[in-house]
Amino acid sequence: MEITESGGEAVSLADPPPPTTTTNYRLLVVCPSGLSRAQVFVDFNEVYDRKPHPDVQLEDSISEIWNQRVQDNLSLYNGMKFRYGGYVLHNVDDSSSVSNICLQLGLTDYRTFVGTNLNPLWEKFLIASEDDTTECQHTSSPLGNGAIIETIDKRILVLQRSYNVGEFPGHFVFPGGHSEPQEIGISSHKGGKDLSSKHINEMVSEEMFDGIIREIVEEIGVPASLLTEPIFIGISRRELNVRPAAFFFCKCNLNSDDIQQLYSKAQDGYESTQLYAVSLPELEKMALKMPGCHRGGLALYALMTEAAKNA
Repeated sequence: MEITESGGEAVSLADPPPPTTTTNYRLLVVCPSGLSRAQVFVDFNEVYDRKPHPDVQLEDSISEIWNQRVQDNLSLYNGMKFRYGGYVLHNVDDSSSVSNICLQLGLTDYRTFVGTNLNPLWEKFLIASEDDTTECQHTSSPLGNGAIIETIDKRILVLQRSYNVGEFPGHFVFPGGHSEPQEIGISSHKGGKDLSSKHINEMVSEEMFDGIIREIVEEIGVPASLLTEPIFIGISRRELNVRPAAFFFCKCNLNSDDIQQLYSKAQDGYESTQLYAVSLPELEKMALKMPGCHRGGLALYALMTEAAKNA
């Protein structure tokens, strides 16, 4: 199969790679009906921060790995991230559909992510448990985000990552990144001491949605005014490095050719080499070269479309 970039050359996927641990995923949260901004709440609390591992040598390896990475790349810098610590679903009525969700978030940073999730010994940080939050209590587990964007001509937007990025160079991904604590003035749990916990939770919840809009605008170049309000469809976690990501769905009121023109001027265009606008069958083929969390994002989108058909 060949997948054609809007206005560009074709990429051959005639012999896609088989699924590997790189592409394996686990769905942690599934909201096939989609949840609006008003239905997503946050409990931001230090109880959801990472717990240090009792193995002192393993814990010391975090600093050792980070210091080596900084020596190798002087432009590398640390930054705060929201840490995924679990969730609570609520059904207001007796129906099976989810009425709202409360995401349980702590704080972590890029340094700890590199030293735990990306550590060559990352599996040693895990606790044997069926419960995800227990299993990953010693990992950084920053909550990434991704957007499944549908164009007006019914195509899905996919980026091919640059070969200069640290994780999964050359792989296909949905637009995304992270919601950022610093965008709302949070640098620690004590950073908002003049604000009530209720107000801080509301700010973080808003940033979950504002963050994905910002990522789309920066990576694709589409103005926010041409996007529908995103809906939250779930969280997937790639099995490799146990990396979680929240996924959203939105529509863009442009056709794929117009979007391609905007992409050429995107602020964060250096993070990717090409933008593709593809059909669902083409996307399913590309998913074999997606990181596991993004492949899980596709699974969440498929569940959403199936739920819409059955509604």
